[in-house]
Amino acid sequence: MLQKAASLSRLGTESAFEVLARAQALAAQGKEIINLGIGQPDFRTPDHIVEAGIKALQDGHHGYTPANGIPALRQAVAADLHTRHGTEVNPDNIVVVPGGKPTMFFAVLMFGEPGAEIMYPNPGFPIYESVIKYSGATPVPIALKEENGFAFDADALLAQITPRTRLIIINSPANPTGGVTPKEEIDKLVKGLADHPDVALLSDEIYSQMLYDGRQHVSLLQYPEIRDRLIMLDGWSKTYAMTGWRLGYAVWPDALVADVTRLCINDHSCVNAATQYAGLAALTGPQDAVHQMVSAFDERRKIIVRELNDLPGFRCADAAGAFYAFPNIEGTGLTSRQAQDRFLTEAGVATISGTSFGAWGEGYVRFSYANSSENIREAIRRIRSIL
Repeated sequence: MLQKAASLSRLGTESAFEVLARAQALAAQGKEIINLGIGQPDFRTPDHIVEAGIKALQDGHHGYTPANGIPALRQAVAADLHTRHGTEVNPDNIVVVPGGKPTMFFAVLMFGEPGAEIMYPNPGFPIYESVIKYSGATPVPIALKEENGFAFDADALLAQITPRTRLIIINSPANPTGGVTPKEEIDKLVKGLADHPDVALLSDEIYSQMLYDGRQHVSLLQYPEIRDRLIMLDGWSKTYAMTGWRLGYAVWPDALVADVTRLCINDHSCVNAATQYAGLAALTGPQDAVHQMVSAFDERRKIIVRELNDLPGFRCADAAGAFYAFPNIEGTGLTSRQAQDRFLTEAGVATISGTSFGAWGEGYVRFSYANSSENIREAIRRIRSIL
């Protein structure tokens, strides 16, 4: 028998892909499935971005690139961050990677080991907890509660820090809840971290351009007092409907740039060239498609929240960002997993159990409204029929 490393048993998965596989299998059997599970925009990548990728291939960009990304792309990222957040970023501190997950993985590997503690949002993106466990560190959940709009409570978070805490992960706007943490809580967190100068931060801001009702994104890059220990994650997947292109980036503090670059070289060498030129076109080209997509999500958000609140046993908070609704389903008498399975097999609607995002997700189900308004209404109608 093969002797596998024990650490593999600690590595979890992302249930959205498992549900997607089940949904596709049912569709192959002839069942009509509405997918409100997978977290990716249902829009095409804008044409000018696709054309830039094609042109890069035609122009001969077929070779290796610098491990941290081509200079023009890193400069464009720095310019974009200055425009959106009003903060200066040195392009040398930007590391381009294939998607958002490598940044999470690298950050946790840098700080996670037996005896260490890493704090993470719960319910939250499942890869956080998975990779923390894989590293050997102890995962410490930051409970995100419905009564707080699924925002973290800075006082409660700071009270959880111990001498073993190495890294704190935060995510706003958040997956799976759609919650957005108010500026006053972020201010309080940053102020309190002055008492914990050895604790690093990973701020996952991949949904930074998807906020509603006039909300403005608050980036942790805007706090100079923590820049020497902040890793800020963002990318192209959600904003530009480029999930399959696999392109993301992070801003790293000076002390960690060499380390993350070495991890890149060992892991993937570099990001493929054509994708980087497509990403460059995304940042420097017209932004109309982004605004149109977010406007469409806003309309769908209003529809799905209203429709979910009209279902028996459901209670749905108004999503503030991203493209997810996270209704409380305790009134149905179903567990989160039972609801997920019944919605898929009986109603033909793919959703994700709240427990896929951590123990604090019990009693909730994630709905992605990255689907048409017509499909959203039909999905809710089907669910109503089985309740």
